[in-house]
Formats: sequence, C-alpha cells, structure tokens
Amino acid sequence: MKAEESNNILDKLAKIITIIFHPLLMPVYGMAIIFSAPTLLGYLPFTVKKLLLLIMLVNNILLPLSLLPFLIHRNIITSWTISERRERNIPLIITTLLYCATSYIISRFPIPVFLKSFIFAATLLSLMVTVINFWWKISLHAVGSGALIGLVLILSLKMLTPLEWYLISAIIAGGLVLSSRLKLNLHSPVEVWVGLFAGFFVLTLFMTLF
Repeated sequence: MKAEESNNILDKLAKIITIIFHPLLMPVYGMAIIFSAPTLLGYLPFTVKKLLLLIMLVNNILLPLSLLPFLIHRNIITSWTISERRERNIPLIITTLLYCATSYIISRFPIPVFLKSFIFAATLLSLMVTVINFWWKISLHAVGSGALIGLVLILSLKMLTPLEWYLISAIIAGGLVLSSRLKLNLHSPVEVWVGLFAGFFVLTLFMTLF
C-alpha cells in the first residue's frame, strides 16, 4: 500500500511539473529570464517589458488555450492534454501561425536584436516540431526545456555576464520535466532526449547566427 501511495504522489508531482512547464509557457519564461537577469537587457523600460510579455501572453497562451474547447467540440482533439500525435497537428499549426503573427508584430518594435532573435527562434522551433509531428511524436515539453537552457547559455555569452544559477536552475527544471514525461508514460526516452537536444541546438544556433 505504501508503495502504491508513493507512486500516486509521484504521479501527481509529475502532472504538476508538466503543467508548470507546459510548452506554451516556456517562451514567456524565457522573456522573464531575459528581463530579470543582471544584464543590460534587464534595464529596459518597464513599459516595454510589460508590452512584450502582454503580446506573448495573448497571442501564444490565451488564444491557443481559448481554441481548445472548439477543437474538442469539433472532435479534432479528444482531450485537453492532446497526447495523441495525430491530434496535435491542427493545434500545432495554429500555434505556429500565432507565433508568426507575434514575430511580425515584435519585428516592428524598436527593441534590442537579442529579443527579436529569441522570438524568431521560438517561432522556428514551433514550425520545426509541427513538421516533425506529422511523422514522429517528439516531446514538446522537452523541446521547450532544451530551448530555455540554450537561452540562458546564449544570454550569458552574448551579454558577457555569468549566469550560473540561472543555468543550474534551467538544467534542473529540464531534468524534472523529462523525468515527469517519462514517469507519466507519455513519451519514450528517445522522444524526450531528442526533444531536449533539438530545442537546445536549434535555439542556440539560430541566436548565435542572428
């Protein structure tokens, strides 16, 4: 009985971690890291930070979530978790289009190139996982976790600022996310590891070049 209770607790923790680090939230966490880290970007006016976060909150979190009831009603998806690979196609296409809209809006703002590069990288990642999902179920949570780790590394290198605790925190969070997805049997080890490294390398390569 104790083993069963312990397993139930671990399952609940895994579900909580999965919700906290949902793929839709990761770019907002990325922006929060950029704005809170002790670099020159942290000194941007509060109004600019608030506007950028608001755009991402509306376009890339609230709008996709608001469409889920309609998708369920139309039997395009069967649950809020969208765990089946084929059911992810339409939501991913919608999410990618919304990221493209966000990229277009933010590209017109007179803000540092680093911020634009991050948004463009997030859009590229969204497009990448959408294409991959037509043939293979990659872990979206792992992609987001890898991207956050890559963001902290690139931010530290480009801003010439040591961000050890940010990097350690991002790595620990990534480990928790991967462990949670495996614990819930929602992905295979290959799916989460490929997702982690894909998110990390695509974002770091893009933000290094641009």
